[in-house]
Amino acid sequence: MRIERNINDSFFNSVYKEVWRKLIPDGLSAAETDFIEAVANLQTNDRVLDTMCGYGRHTLDLARRGYQVTAVDNLPEYISEISEAAAAEKLPIETVCSSLQHLQLLHAYDAIVCMGNSFAFFNEREALSILKNFTDHLKEGGVLIINTWMLAEIAIKFFREKDWFYVADYKYLVENQYLFHPARIESQHTIIRQDGAIESIKGVDYIFTVDELGAMLASTGFTLAAIYSTPRQRAFRFGDSRAYIVATRNATKKEVKS
Repeated sequence: MRIERNINDSFFNSVYKEVWRKLIPDGLSAAETDFIEAVANLQTNDRVLDTMCGYGRHTLDLARRGYQVTAVDNLPEYISEISEAAAAEKLPIETVCSSLQHLQLLHAYDAIVCMGNSFAFFNEREALSILKNFTDHLKEGGVLIINTWMLAEIAIKFFREKDWFYVADYKYLVENQYLFHPARIESQHTIIRQDGAIESIKGVDYIFTVDELGAMLASTGFTLAAIYSTPRQRAFRFGDSRAYIVATRNATKKEVKS
C-alpha cells in the first residue's frame, strides 16, 4: 500500500526543533517520566518504545532509570543527538530514524509512549495503521500512553484563529483554521529570530473526540483504561488543556517474541 507523505514530517526540520525545547516547562519531562513509570508499572529492564521522541527528553530519563528504550523519530538530528548521549552515558537505548507510518519493529514492548501531541499529526486511516503496529508489538497487558492537546474536548475550548507570543528570543505567530471532514486544525507558523530572520512552516493537527479515539483503540486491540489531565493523575475533565490517555493491550492468541 502506498503511504502518502505527511505534511508534518518536515515540521521539525525548521527552527522549530530548537523552539520546541524552549516550550517545555522546567520539570515537566521528569514529571511525565514519573507518570509513565507509574501507570505502566515498569520493572527494571522492561522494554519501552518512545515514538516521536524528539530530542529524547523521556528516552534518556527512562534509560537512566534502568529501562531498555527504543527511541524513534523521523528527524536525523534528533536521533544523532540521542545516540551520542546514550554512548556517552552507556545507556541501554536503541535509536531508529523512521516515520511512524514506515516503522518496522523487532521487539515486544512492555510500554509504548507517544508524547508531546505527536499522535495528532495523523489522520484516522494513518492513526489506525499506527495503532495496529503498536498492538502487534506490545505485550499482552502492556500499556500505551498518548499525550495530546488535540482532543475535540480540548481544541473546541482553546481554539484561536490567531495568536502570538515570545519563546525565549523568538517571536512566534500562529494562524489557525478549524476545518471539517476530517476534523483538523491547519496552522501557519511564523517564527522571527532575534536577528530578524523569518521562517514560516505549515502543520496539521487532526482532532478526535474521546469517544472516537476510544473506538479507534478498541478496533485495534486496546482498552481505554483512563484519561488524565496532568502527570499527577488528575482525572481529565471537559475543557482541560492537556490529556494523558492510557490504554492497555488486550489478550490475543498470537504473541511477538521479545
